[in-house]
Amino acid sequence: MLDRYWHGPADRVSPEAPVPVINVQHTEHRPGGAANVALNLVSLGAQCTLVGLVGSDEAGTELEQTLSAAGVRCDFVRVPEWPTIVKLRLLAQKQQLIRADFEAPAPDYGASERIGTLQNRVERHLREADLLILEDYDKGTLEDPQALIHAAIGYAVPVLVDPKMKPLGVYARSTVIKPNEKEFAFAVTGDAHRMPDKMGESALDLCESLQLEGLVVTRGGEGMEVCGGGEVRHLPARPVEVYDVTGAGDTTAAALALCMALGWPLIDCARVANVAASIVVSKSGTAPVTGPELRTALSGEVADRGMMSKDALKVAVAEAQARGEKIVFTNGCFDILHAGHVTYLEEAAALGDRLVVAINSDASVTRLKGSGRPVVPAEGRSRVLEGLACVDWVISFEEDTPEPLLKLLRPDVLVKGGDYGADEVVGAEIIEAYGGQVRVLSLVADVSTSAIVERIKEST
Repeated sequence: MLDRYWHGPADRVSPEAPVPVINVQHTEHRPGGAANVALNLVSLGAQCTLVGLVGSDEAGTELEQTLSAAGVRCDFVRVPEWPTIVKLRLLAQKQQLIRADFEAPAPDYGASERIGTLQNRVERHLREADLLILEDYDKGTLEDPQALIHAAIGYAVPVLVDPKMKPLGVYARSTVIKPNEKEFAFAVTGDAHRMPDKMGESALDLCESLQLEGLVVTRGGEGMEVCGGGEVRHLPARPVEVYDVTGAGDTTAAALALCMALGWPLIDCARVANVAASIVVSKSGTAPVTGPELRTALSGEVADRGMMSKDALKVAVAEAQARGEKIVFTNGCFDILHAGHVTYLEEAAALGDRLVVAINSDASVTRLKGSGRPVVPAEGRSRVLEGLACVDWVISFEEDTPEPLLKLLRPDVLVKGGDYGADEVVGAEIIEAYGGQVRVLSLVADVSTSAIVERIKEST
């Protein structure tokens, strides 16, 4: 499936009907459905091949191009005269106002040939696979899951099933099934809204009757029930501020599958999947969880110091702010670190609890300072800054300004040195828009990198 998002303000009501009018200013698309599971897998560091049905249309091509660019190997079965499933969401002020689905049942003509082609492709990829995931959205792709399960057994490949509202017996002999609460209730009681009185016993009975190694029942804010090895264990949900539950099941499936492929015990796989789900529900729309995000969340600690990637620093800053710590941000070239820099950074650090120093990349410094600069490459500049007691995190950015980083990290205080006003600081409007502070500190007189470079040139 392809998820499309239209963003814009909704400042007035339509004169035609009592509905808001959205002035669409930004559009984006993201892989949805099984494609979102694949995207989560590669974001977590796995290699993934995605086999499925798409239409011979623009949306199918768009989906394949997006996934391929992210590192997913696509092996799609194109269906003529059938539209790729598209879900369109209209959002204003980050709130979803409406969703429109564009889909039609898979055509009856050529169905057996189409499903046979899909099964042949899956079996071909099983020869090099560590795990097979069956994502059943009841859209006509998994008409015969037993054929795929049987093929996987033949290659000794474990099978994880993310089922739909149908009898779970169709997935018998798979390794692990991951139903949500309603799917589990329907499988046991025939009513999606009536859980069995003895959930643990019912889960154990299902594992035995369907010859499963395990069953993981996801329960949203209630966490998970993990059945395996003859026992059932409850994993509570990680306490987070829930922003959007879209794609949470897909992320859970991806994390669970990756850990299963590594041969971990099911309870450990479920613990990782539980944490991954808690990360994704704090994001907007279908969005993958990255390895650094998951690693930081699993450790329960913020990476204390040093050079960071964007993904890792975003998580580190968010975790620190959640604990009530004030984040201070400053940026610059910091080419040939001198006493003026050190004094300035110490003063900046005193304004909060954590200091982030963003440095221009080598290419960015050259564009700003001209040929021959930087004198010290980015790696060396980062290493020197890391060694200062007042600096917590260092990050390099390719752009000429730090504005994209400010939007990503949302620090509490933006600090710059110079003799200009706070309203002249690049990025000030970004910080002030969400209530942050902008501070301008004076520089140490008669000390500058440019002056040092000139003196070196004169002495030679």
